[in-house]
Amino acid sequence: MSRLSIVAVSGNTHRPSRTRLLVEAIAAEVGSWRSIDLEVFDLVDIGEEIGAFSRAALGPRAAAIIRTIAAADGLIVGSPVYKGSYTGLFKHLFDLVEPQALAGKPVIASATGGGHRHALVVEHQLRPLFGFFGAHTVPTGVYASAEDFADGAPSPQLQQRIADAAFEFDRLLSLGRANRPSVARVA
Repeated sequence: MSRLSIVAVSGNTHRPSRTRLLVEAIAAEVGSWRSIDLEVFDLVDIGEEIGAFSRAALGPRAAAIIRTIAAADGLIVGSPVYKGSYTGLFKHLFDLVEPQALAGKPVIASATGGGHRHALVVEHQLRPLFGFFGAHTVPTGVYASAEDFADGAPSPQLQQRIADAAFEFDRLLSLGRANRPSVARVA
């Protein structure tokens, strides 16, 4: 079986972060199911170029990351919860991706926040965002708060949610691009 390209995006503007830890833990679990080529980005990796108003105005680093996201076989995304939703720059990054580029791609959606009252961000914010793109978000969303990490490692409960999401992601990846519907533009 050939190695698949997986891109993990952490919606942070600083390091270290729990969101990055979560995204990396998910990626490690996905990598335990199959051989993957993994690229992990934080918003801080893009820098100020993310502030461009259009794809045409993107700097070279941001444009390269957008191309990498579009070319991936699957995505692992995570955002810290900020004022009840994903971060604005995280949303802006995906605003710059062509909608057709994510059609049919498997996605693991994850988020981190200060407490469990933010847990529905995955269901009420991230899932609809990737649904717009026609991406296939796995049924198990992964949310983590500070108490879900012990010394930087996922708790057993969090690790189980990660394993469930990775299993579902692996099943979707197994379907392959040949089984994904083509996106036809209607004029």
